[in-house]
Amino acid sequence: MDNQRLFLFVALSFVVLLLWQAWMEDYGPKPIAETPSPAAESATSPAAPAEDLPLAAGDAQPAQTLPPEELVLSSGQRVRVETDVLSLEIDTTGGDLRRADLLTYPETTADDSAPFRLLNGTLPNLHVVQSGLRTMDGEEPTHHAIFSAEQAHYRLADGADSLQVPLHWRSPAGVEVTKIYTFHRGSFKVDLEHRVTNNSSSDWRGRQYRQLQRTWSAEAGQSTFIRTYLGGVLYSPEEKYEKIDFDDMVEADLDRKVTNGWAAMIQHYFLAALVPEAGEENRYYTKTLSGARYVIGLISPTRAIAAGDSDTFKTRLFIGPKLQDEMAALAPGLELTVDYGVLTVLSQPLFWLLKYIHKLLDNWGWAIVILTILIKLAFYKLSETSYRSMANMRKLTPRLQSLKERYGDDRQRLNQAMMELYKKEKINPLGGCLPILVQIPVFIALYWVLLESVELRQAPFMLWLQDLSSPDPYYVLPLLMGATMLIQQKLNPAPLDPIQAKVMMVLPIVFTVFFAFFPSGLVLYWVVNNALSIAQQWVITRRIERGGK
Repeated sequence: MDNQRLFLFVALSFVVLLLWQAWMEDYGPKPIAETPSPAAESATSPAAPAEDLPLAAGDAQPAQTLPPEELVLSSGQRVRVETDVLSLEIDTTGGDLRRADLLTYPETTADDSAPFRLLNGTLPNLHVVQSGLRTMDGEEPTHHAIFSAEQAHYRLADGADSLQVPLHWRSPAGVEVTKIYTFHRGSFKVDLEHRVTNNSSSDWRGRQYRQLQRTWSAEAGQSTFIRTYLGGVLYSPEEKYEKIDFDDMVEADLDRKVTNGWAAMIQHYFLAALVPEAGEENRYYTKTLSGARYVIGLISPTRAIAAGDSDTFKTRLFIGPKLQDEMAALAPGLELTVDYGVLTVLSQPLFWLLKYIHKLLDNWGWAIVILTILIKLAFYKLSETSYRSMANMRKLTPRLQSLKERYGDDRQRLNQAMMELYKKEKINPLGGCLPILVQIPVFIALYWVLLESVELRQAPFMLWLQDLSSPDPYYVLPLLMGATMLIQQKLNPAPLDPIQAKVMMVLPIVFTVFFAFFPSGLVLYWVVNNALSIAQQWVITRRIERGGK
């Protein structure tokens, strides 16, 4: 197998993979739960439990029952919360987090763009954080209960490091629950507490649950040819990072006990995560609800609070962009939501180096250019071996073509004569394969770094390139990439097979079309890498054609 055939195989495999991902997203089966008709909803017994309230394994049905969850979430008073990085709305119905706008991450690059909305309490892009307490005796402060708020608007004060937003609930028996959200300056971490004060005449027993509910959204960070994961994820010390996608939730409900884990709903660049207290064992669960809604959550162990005593259930939330350092500080493994796949061991060092270069240059585009140069220098000797083999093969092309004409369709004699020629000229036809194969994992790892890192979202480079996460608006980079591929082909030995030669000539056109829809940061990397490869290959080819080594 010659170098052109290897390159053709790798390139076409890469394109087929991207096409398959895009086709599956657009035409593959979607995990859509059946939406009940209004008649079916009204026929449901009012005494049935709400479908989205979790129970611990082995529990009997609680004494209190609630109507089924409506397709449109019921709403009470909205409490607005403003910090330096978040704008949120908390609904007094359940104390849900119904809206979260990321103030430092605009929706688009337009000057008047609204902030990116990660949490949303309305269809079709429903995505909310719900929590509450469950008890087997008496009324429950679930996310269906009505809380009271002290204020309608909270704002992080100048100079303050944190902001607390309390919500209150009281049962007829005298059990008081205060749900407290604590927001922090410059952080997307949110602390959630349920403080239970038992003013009743008997012991109170209950547990805390926290869950993320969302619908599938085609717009959640997807582009025409780039498809990234949208769905649930779970981390445990035993199984590490797991994807629990919507298909999995439809197929079967998750029910697993985990200590020191976390759960999240993730999409391209952003996530909402639930992190319990360290050392606390929780039961992790998923549910599929009517109206194509999906839930992932966790339930704490049951606690007993004696009459006259109080206790506090605690949870940490992360609602924001996938900032690896901040997520790693919050919980082990949370930074893995920046999903580099099986090549994480290569991608994370590449991202660290890219981020370090950005600190020096303060421009992600130039950081990509410098990183590409450094990678090229690291593989210089391997590339030199490959290009020297190609140059030697290029010198033999006329003689190989003569052998092909002499032996015609006699493949056995042709191959024998070619091997004798290679042996005589001391050329290994496979000499350029290994260096290429060694570099492929690094190139793919860098591809995922440039695709997954939120730092490159809407990052400007220069001139017309003002968003490295979006396609080049004038297609300049894709055209340059196609041109560099064409030049590289001219430097390579021409394939003996005429069909293969025609395919190789079409390949730059195919790649130009596909890369026209790719993020410009990715295309920038390929253009710089191809330009450096052309320069190195041209020097080596000229040297060998002049009789050098």
